[in-house]
Amino acid sequence: MIAEVAGVLASSKSAIAFTGAGISAESGVPTFRGRDGLWKRYRPEELATPEAFRTNPKLVWEFYKWRIKKILEAKPNPAHYSLVELEKMGILKAVITQNVDDLHREAGTKNLLELHGNIFRVRCTSCNYKEYLKESGRIEEVLQEDIPRCPKCGAYLRPDVVWFGEPLPEEVLSKAFKLAETADVVIVVGTSGVVYPAAYIPYIVKENNGTVIEINVQESGITPIADFFLRGKAGVILPKLVDEVRRIIE
Repeated sequence: MIAEVAGVLASSKSAIAFTGAGISAESGVPTFRGRDGLWKRYRPEELATPEAFRTNPKLVWEFYKWRIKKILEAKPNPAHYSLVELEKMGILKAVITQNVDDLHREAGTKNLLELHGNIFRVRCTSCNYKEYLKESGRIEEVLQEDIPRCPKCGAYLRPDVVWFGEPLPEEVLSKAFKLAETADVVIVVGTSGVVYPAAYIPYIVKENNGTVIEINVQESGITPIADFFLRGKAGVILPKLVDEVRRIIE
């Protein structure tokens, strides 16, 4: 099936990728809904809602500082790098991710849409201040503060991620939907396919006569509409796909 899927990718004109927690699980980033997912140990309403932050910002920040430290230990894996290779070949036009871990950017993806934000970005709860901590070099400083404060107005900073009960960033979601409408192929990697509105993306591609390729260790909410389902680790399957695509186009 790898050869057949590679053929579809090699002849595509507007392929996109849609990724979820599974692609980063292979880098050691804890997932949310898997067997050892974060929501098995923590209640989301205590840690990832605007109400939780208003009630106990210190606890919420302790949780996010723990997550930031875990993610800093992680490195992009072969699946991330394979998507970069497909982008360099001109096949992949964009990566749309539900992940906040920044690993696609670390790997070198250029056209990246982060539907749920970025854990290394902070924003002010009062003014319009935003900061990408990897760029400003203030990760350690923020990790050492009890509750980080805005350097502009002094109000609390919060992680620039989408919490439960919050809408996705309108501009990013709109751009993602437009890409899905024009995509002839979507590679769906490591997502449960149950978090909406993000999970609409493969459906939009399908409705517009595009091909849905799913790579996952288990069946998901997307599997029923997948034209191809490649079961296994993305870090194993995607490099094989890239090699086969390269063989076809060269």
